[in-house]
Amino acid sequence: MHEQFNFAIEVLGTISFSMSGSFAAMQKRLDPFGVLIIAFVTSVGGGTVRDLLLDIPVFWMHDLLTCAVIIITSIFSMIFKSLEKNFKVTLFIFDSFGLGLFTIIGVQKGLNVDIHPLICIGLGTITGCFGGIIRDILLNRIPLIFRKEIYATACIVGGSAFLLMTKFTNLSYTFIQIFTILLIVGIRTLAVKYHWQIPKFYGHDHSSEM
Repeated sequence: MHEQFNFAIEVLGTISFSMSGSFAAMQKRLDPFGVLIIAFVTSVGGGTVRDLLLDIPVFWMHDLLTCAVIIITSIFSMIFKSLEKNFKVTLFIFDSFGLGLFTIIGVQKGLNVDIHPLICIGLGTITGCFGGIIRDILLNRIPLIFRKEIYATACIVGGSAFLLMTKFTNLSYTFIQIFTILLIVGIRTLAVKYHWQIPKFYGHDHSSEM
């Protein structure tokens, strides 16, 4: 049961970030090949960086299912775009769920190789955020993680909650996974709705950069 649920999380996370990347690429009016490339790097970018840091085989290079899911999802997104007009809302929804799903995957990968819990939170954040960073750089946008929106902070809070709940509660592992994913999505949603921001340590000086 546990293995099956982890598999479902990986597939759903891949689908979510594939949709996120596809809609972001279509916002920029990229051709179908461009949409596919952006969907691919959004889906596997964070996991690739994570696996390289852990010095283990990069997950998608030994898993044709991941590549197939990305291709199918991208094609579906391009067909679906004729029905979907509000790209911004759709992009936000899939990006938020991808963030939550992939954060859990990254934390669990770290735990599986006996990495310190604090580093596991970092791995979860990398897994959740770096695909979006690469996507935004390729699309010539300032990555979400570097903007005023709360993004990586949601991963850190979610990853911390996941570790604390697994260590100090008797709740089922599956429940903790689902709760953590929804917590990250909830933080992202509330942050955007109510304009939550991390305090800045500089004023409103609009002078040019040095």
